[in-house]
Amino acid sequence: MCSKWSEPPRRRLSATSARDGSTRRRESRAQANGTLRTIPPPATGKPASEPGPPPSRLPPSPTEGFHSNRLLLAQPTAQVYRAGWVLRTLLLYQAPQLVRDRKYHTRHFRRCMVGTEMVDWLLQVPPTHMRLNSRAQAAGMWQVLLEEGVIKHVTHEHQFKDKYLFYRFREDEEEPTKLPTSDDRLHAEEELQDVLLLLMQLTPDAVLRMILRKPPLERTLDDLDLIYEELLHIKALSHLSNSIKRELYGVMIFESHATSGTILFNQGDEGKSWYIILRGSVNVVIYGKGIVCSLHEGDDFGKLALVNDAPRSATIVTREDNCHFLRVDKEDFNRILRDVEANTVRLKEHGQDVLLLQKIPADARNSNGAHSHYKVYCADHTYTTLKTAVSATAECIKRNAAEKLSLKDDLVLVEVKSSGERISFKDSEVSVPTGLSINGRIFISPVDHLDALTPLSEQEGPLEGTGALLETLSSHDIAYHMSLYDWYLFSCIHEYELIYQVFGRHQFRKIMSNLDVFQRRFNEVQFWVVTEMCLATSLSRRVQLLRKFIKIAAHCREYQNLNAFFAIVMGLSNVAVSRLSQTWERLPGKLKRTFAEFETLIDPSRNHRRYRVAVSKISPPLVPFMPLLLKDMTFCHEGNKTYIDGLVNFEKMHMIGQTLRSLRHSRSQRINLEPPPQGKVQQDVREYIRTLKVIDNQRRLTQLSHALEPRRP
Repeated sequence: MCSKWSEPPRRRLSATSARDGSTRRRESRAQANGTLRTIPPPATGKPASEPGPPPSRLPPSPTEGFHSNRLLLAQPTAQVYRAGWVLRTLLLYQAPQLVRDRKYHTRHFRRCMVGTEMVDWLLQVPPTHMRLNSRAQAAGMWQVLLEEGVIKHVTHEHQFKDKYLFYRFREDEEEPTKLPTSDDRLHAEEELQDVLLLLMQLTPDAVLRMILRKPPLERTLDDLDLIYEELLHIKALSHLSNSIKRELYGVMIFESHATSGTILFNQGDEGKSWYIILRGSVNVVIYGKGIVCSLHEGDDFGKLALVNDAPRSATIVTREDNCHFLRVDKEDFNRILRDVEANTVRLKEHGQDVLLLQKIPADARNSNGAHSHYKVYCADHTYTTLKTAVSATAECIKRNAAEKLSLKDDLVLVEVKSSGERISFKDSEVSVPTGLSINGRIFISPVDHLDALTPLSEQEGPLEGTGALLETLSSHDIAYHMSLYDWYLFSCIHEYELIYQVFGRHQFRKIMSNLDVFQRRFNEVQFWVVTEMCLATSLSRRVQLLRKFIKIAAHCREYQNLNAFFAIVMGLSNVAVSRLSQTWERLPGKLKRTFAEFETLIDPSRNHRRYRVAVSKISPPLVPFMPLLLKDMTFCHEGNKTYIDGLVNFEKMHMIGQTLRSLRHSRSQRINLEPPPQGKVQQDVREYIRTLKVIDNQRRLTQLSHALEPRRP
């Protein structure tokens, strides 16, 4: 029999009671930095000189990027390591059944626990100790242990989540689990209250770091509010308005470096990011001068190179271990802050701002605030970022891009699609950024060099599907949030935008960005279905995805979101999916009949009669199939003259008006969808369906389909 996990040196943890608000957070940070008092172990314990936690199996390295699961420290601190021992000891004594071998999707995981059960157990701490306030607080306490490596996700993919995910204590990775002794239990019970106090105090910072590691698009509104509250008083941001701070907090990235002497960037490097010191300090080093100054918590650096598009003017080196930074990358800095910083002049005395002047454009007061941020690329894939009004013409965009890129030849603005197709914009066109195809990008090029324009690698779309994530999300949840989002986009469309689309944009020169976005959403959902099916290499996963998409379509139909319903059904009818005979053969007969019924609704015969009959029986609110509305209006416009004998053809106008009235009727009632049973991942679903990543190149999708199931001889 292998020996149990040996007890680490007993360290009694003293901590003041947790308090609410910013005072508690400031104290918790101080205590997290090592000011917690340690009490010498009693004689029955092991000697104080005994080594602390064993070395981490991961080398010290910077924690960078999104969803990074590298450890913050080379090895856990003694206090957190001891806290893990106490919780593990009591968990194995009170609920040993929580730690066991498990199986999920044909994979076996040894000696692990489930996130939801770990939270449940922590919430059931006996009343003699403190009572936790919420599941979120309990999950945050486990996150403290996870980020220092005391517990780990079994495949190192996730931070701690209150979900059906598997975690294990680090020592259980190698040694078999054995129940603790009575002495272990007594020691752990004595220290439990101190351990809970410690973890409660470390939780706010751990949760903040976890949120900052998320990709910006995955951050919820609650996440952004927490970031805003925690970082409101950072010195480097004190001169910015609250609205700019909130926008910055949505794009900030957490970065940490475990060891002193780490070089963040060298003098002469290209400026790629702006940094704010969250914890620790750095030295500023200039060639020939050495260290010219040091920067500490709350200070920032790296801004000058971004504002001036210049190389780095100094080398930045960490002065101490475990330094934490907030990073804003160049693209986001240019979009949010560049104009503010370039137009701001500060007069300092004794290191303090005594005068601040800001240049504001003369026409700023008259601006309608509707702007787009986007990139304009050259043939070599270099780019500049522009911020223009939605109503800006292609000529205006071309002129601004040419000025920034120092181009002087006879130029043309072009959309390059993922397939390589090039579409030139007329100088008078408006709503250019919102009118792009799903993965389309704007390029600028001399007229005689159009053949040199090639798609970016990012335009090809994802290389891996999200099937594993989709399996964890409810079809009902997906359809609900998809319908809410589609309704929001649909309700933003002005009736005039359909007129502009049908009669020709060039005749009106009015923006129709809302209609553009809604039409692109239809294509996005359609290609999302095809993309996920073609990126699922496992036959069983393709069958599961096929089942899920049919169920999502059914729920969308129940929610009267006919636009998404058609998009999903047409995606499943795409040749790249419909030819997957092995996949369709494994679909249960009931779902085959359901899909066959869906296909009859999108049957275009007799002018979409089945669809029109179905819609006539539906009461508003509903999201109609927009391509058919536009088709009806286009047929009326092109099939009838606008003027007859010099007089307006009112019969034509009446027919077009009838289509517009049907649009108005669709949203004559406020939407009031019945939500699905509340789960724990509603925000996850919401963010997922609003940020779909797809392949929109039909040729590539067909190639992927043939690779999955080659054509039978």
